[in-house]
Amino acid sequence: MAMNPLSDISTWRFRTSGLRGIPSICSAHPVVIEAAMRHAARLDLLVLIEATCNQVNQDGGYTGMTPQGFRDFVETIAKRVGFPFEKVILGGDHLGPNPWKKLPASEAMAKAKVMIDAFARAGFTKLHLDTSMGCAGEPVALADALTAERAASLAAIAEAATKDATVKPVYIVGTEVPTPGGAMEEIEDLEVTKPLAARDTIAVHREAFAKAGIAAAFERAVGAVVQPGVEFGNHNVVAFDANKAASLSAVLSDLKGFVFEAHSTDYQTPEALKALVDNGFSILKVGPALTFALREALYGLDHIAEVLYAGRRKETLAATFERVMLAHPDNWAKYYFGTPDEQRLQRHFSYSDRIRYYWPEPEIAKAAEELLALFGTATIPETLISQYLRGVYEGVRRGRVTPTVHGLSLAMVDLVLEDYFKACL
Repeated sequence: MAMNPLSDISTWRFRTSGLRGIPSICSAHPVVIEAAMRHAARLDLLVLIEATCNQVNQDGGYTGMTPQGFRDFVETIAKRVGFPFEKVILGGDHLGPNPWKKLPASEAMAKAKVMIDAFARAGFTKLHLDTSMGCAGEPVALADALTAERAASLAAIAEAATKDATVKPVYIVGTEVPTPGGAMEEIEDLEVTKPLAARDTIAVHREAFAKAGIAAAFERAVGAVVQPGVEFGNHNVVAFDANKAASLSAVLSDLKGFVFEAHSTDYQTPEALKALVDNGFSILKVGPALTFALREALYGLDHIAEVLYAGRRKETLAATFERVMLAHPDNWAKYYFGTPDEQRLQRHFSYSDRIRYYWPEPEIAKAAEELLALFGTATIPETLISQYLRGVYEGVRRGRVTPTVHGLSLAMVDLVLEDYFKACL
């Protein structure tokens, strides 16, 4: 039986070379995934790519992909890029009843069991169990014991699905984070998870796994999701403060085999990301920051197209986004507040990047294709890259970035990836 590459992650931060932590690329956009693979290839490293329960599930999620479909999608990109698929770790994030929490608990959990079975059978070997949310008629947040009992019931399904697998899954437990994708308001400060709460989360899950008859599976639990004091709202970012998280980090010294998984690390500075890894937050989740950078790239190209190819399109990509988002507000209306002008600003430029939910929309996809088709493989003038995509201008001048639409898009995403990979080395 092959060892899961994450099984010894608790020892990584004490290494003198190689990965000391790992970025978790939580995105279903092909350009983001390609950029992550290319970056990992340059460094000869593994790449961890995760799908959330809302992105990908047996019903298709908002991407339209099942777990097997997502695996096939990632494998196709790996083949095109020439990245060895055996160096891809697939993760499932927030696996639990969240997509169906409006249903009674029994129905929602039944669906969650079908979902985790699909993730496990598709070869996802990092499984985050998240059953903390109340379902119909229940409190918003559940008691630890019930959360752990439900998590263990999902783990039992995953264990049965992988009984003959070459690589057994590792588990992540706990969830002290706001709604996936960032908070809905401006945040002044955050309460760091209390050390005792972290200990209790792990202890109560260990006990629940034992009661479910899968105590051995908990030996493959390698991480707990905690709140280290990082988050982003629509307009601001709460920076990591190692001093505030010191007592939480200290808990790891007697939690053998465990690391902490930090969600919502998007937009943290390179120094903050490194400090997170140094302090035991070894799994750095990032998603919106990557698609935010991709949106910056496409909007920059949108402006460049208006200079080079004025009058060739009926409307710009940004105008198409605005029209489609106004016609289909479900993915942003509950999250963006204020005057119409303030909401318009947030629709396009919020840190929470809820615009990412609209990339698969047929009209948006068509508009993006039309934009890229205008350029084809043409070399884009450096002066326009300087004006509209300044972040990658130096890379173009130094010959490190190909000045085509695809090269520039990859490079914009890579600016974010660079911070994460550096922090983990």
